[in-house]
Amino acid sequence: MTDPNSQPAPDDRRAETHFGYRTVPLAEKQALVDDVFHKVARRYDIMNDLMSGGLHRVWKDALVSKVRPPQGSRPFHLLDLAGGTGDVSFRVVKAGGTGTRATVADINTDMLAVGRERAEKRGLGDKVEFTEANAEALPFPDMSFDAVTIAFGIRNVPRIPVALKEMRRVLKPGGRAFVLEFSKVDVPLLDKIYDAFSFRVIPELGRRVAGDAEPYQYLVESIRRFPNAEAFAQMMRDAGFQRVDFTRMTGGVVALHSGFRI
Repeated sequence: MTDPNSQPAPDDRRAETHFGYRTVPLAEKQALVDDVFHKVARRYDIMNDLMSGGLHRVWKDALVSKVRPPQGSRPFHLLDLAGGTGDVSFRVVKAGGTGTRATVADINTDMLAVGRERAEKRGLGDKVEFTEANAEALPFPDMSFDAVTIAFGIRNVPRIPVALKEMRRVLKPGGRAFVLEFSKVDVPLLDKIYDAFSFRVIPELGRRVAGDAEPYQYLVESIRRFPNAEAFAQMMRDAGFQRVDFTRMTGGVVALHSGFRI
């Protein structure tokens, strides 16, 4: 198992990466991302509705239908990465039978606090647990989970290939990983409308609803920096996943990727 307290390799300390359109030291990106989500935690789900026109619910429902948690009492354990507010996990445990449970792992304590509150209000405290964890160094044994999901979170991970390998490590043989993430719009005209909405409307919504435009400016920029669907599928293959595929939705606004641990 990867040591969750391990430090970046010396080469990592010298490496650079992107934070939106800025270039930053790799070692500093996680703290910058944490600050974004500390700021938006309490308004995160409201802003998701406003930014997507409610479509994020449809996309997440598509994710849950792919996970297909079993009915009845057969044990099924989901790991939901970067799922702090619990949205995906709640959907999965409600769709599954009495044997379905979920672990939410998120590095951001404010997001986890929101998720725990929501779980208690929904009476799901015994079905969904919340763990502070770094996606690049998961504190779980090998082959622990039947499925792993990450929805709109992989692009915020500083070292995506490392996180993908960790996702595969904690999957049981035959288990499947699912990555729901923004992608590249592939419909003419829609791409221009989408760009205009993203850069002009979303930061302003953040300013008015969440009281701060800057985190949403970063989120928009991070979407544009994320690899296209084909390139990300290859990243999953490189991490050891097999039978990798993806489905574009809403004209390519998002893509749902999946891969098996064989």
